[in-house]
Amino acid sequence: MALLGYQLVITLVMVSVIQKLGKHYSLARWFLCSTGLVRYLYPTDDELRSLAGIPKEKPKGKRDKRVYENGASKSVFHVPRNLDLQLESAKVSILDVIHLRYYSEYQMLMDFSVYALIVYTLTEIFSYFIPLKDEINLSMIWCCLVVLFSMKILLSLTVQYFTGEESIGERSTVIVTFFAYLVLSMAILLIDEKTLETGLEEAYGSFNASAHVFLEKHGLTITSEGPASKFILKFCIAVWCALIGALFTFPGLRMAKMHWDSLKYCSERKAMSLVLNISFITPFILVLFWLRPITKHYLTVRIFSGMDKPLLTESAFDSLRLILVIAVVIFRLTLMPLYLQAYLNIAEMRIQEQKKEAGRITNKDLQKKVAAVFYYMCVVALQYLAPMFLCLFFSLMYKTLGEYHWSGIFNFSDSLEEECPISGKRPTTVTPLGDDDTVLRTAQEFTLAFASLKQVLTKEVARGVFGFATWWSCFAWFASSSLGLIYQSYFSHS
Repeated sequence: MALLGYQLVITLVMVSVIQKLGKHYSLARWFLCSTGLVRYLYPTDDELRSLAGIPKEKPKGKRDKRVYENGASKSVFHVPRNLDLQLESAKVSILDVIHLRYYSEYQMLMDFSVYALIVYTLTEIFSYFIPLKDEINLSMIWCCLVVLFSMKILLSLTVQYFTGEESIGERSTVIVTFFAYLVLSMAILLIDEKTLETGLEEAYGSFNASAHVFLEKHGLTITSEGPASKFILKFCIAVWCALIGALFTFPGLRMAKMHWDSLKYCSERKAMSLVLNISFITPFILVLFWLRPITKHYLTVRIFSGMDKPLLTESAFDSLRLILVIAVVIFRLTLMPLYLQAYLNIAEMRIQEQKKEAGRITNKDLQKKVAAVFYYMCVVALQYLAPMFLCLFFSLMYKTLGEYHWSGIFNFSDSLEEECPISGKRPTTVTPLGDDDTVLRTAQEFTLAFASLKQVLTKEVARGVFGFATWWSCFAWFASSSLGLIYQSYFSHS
């Protein structure tokens, strides 16, 4: 069988690596515990009593000793808000993070994404020398799983705002952004392909044509414009776009808050401030690469003075677009510890702002105000990573299923497409087997079903679907963080 090739070997080796080394080596754990992150410790009751001048309570009997288990008192007392309190700090360790909320989800998403990238890279290297012929690209299953995991995590984080009784404002924000992105996406879907290169029109035409032939081949006749209505398909795409925009809302707000705080901490380091600002606008640069008049026309059509041809061919432009998505993700990933440290510094910022307030606060509320920052660090890490991984793995699926080539940036893709034409392939034939060969028979039936599906879901369909998914994810990624930055700048000056 064709499936029993290097793809299956790569998958089996990666599964064994996950089982043997996954517990000992974790990139997710390294990002939290080995990059120098510092957390702030909440003050104990004894420290608060000492600073506030409150006499320490002493247990009067054996029954009262239970109150002082683990060195903490369950008694509640009030301290002044303007208490001269200095928080102690400590480096984040593995014993600190394993009990945090959503830590297992964070580690699963981060580490599995790394494994999927390794599988994808190895598959791309081997398929360059040994092209796949009528085989399922198993790396696409890994990429699809990462996309599903990211969507599930973002959905579970958003659902939290609909289950809490005190999250009315957050709930309303998600609903409003959903309908706002729904209207915006429907307007964007009306833009001509000459302006916004979504590829959806070509994908729709290719799907209808291939599906029409497929259905007629199986004895079904289609009398309408095709098996799928354009209006229904575009409305479903618009709903998906609205869902992505709603799920990206609070990750974007959190990203804007961390970016704003990072700029304040790096105000004296001009080079780092420049790097942070470049990192913030990189998704917008990716969005521009799907606008024909702004980027593709100048790079692939216009001939500048002193030149006899455009700067790039169309295949080189497509490869450059994919490479830029990967570069932006790597760039953002390297800055993740800096952003997480800006988030952890919120604990100290809350205490400094509290000193400007009048009145009193209970010891438990003050401790929760500090402890909650570190407790939700993995939630913030997921909000930072999940949109980024969606953009990355949508682009990888866009490249592979759309049958692009990484070598297009070196102007090799045109010759590759001529040497390896996709159209005109002979249909897959299956030799008859005996009745006892049930396993091989099942595998061959699966191969035939996949070949039939591939005849309908052509590369034009994949280019339209995953190209638009990549563009919209980058757009929502930047739009949500931009709205958050406007929100931060407005309230900082008000």
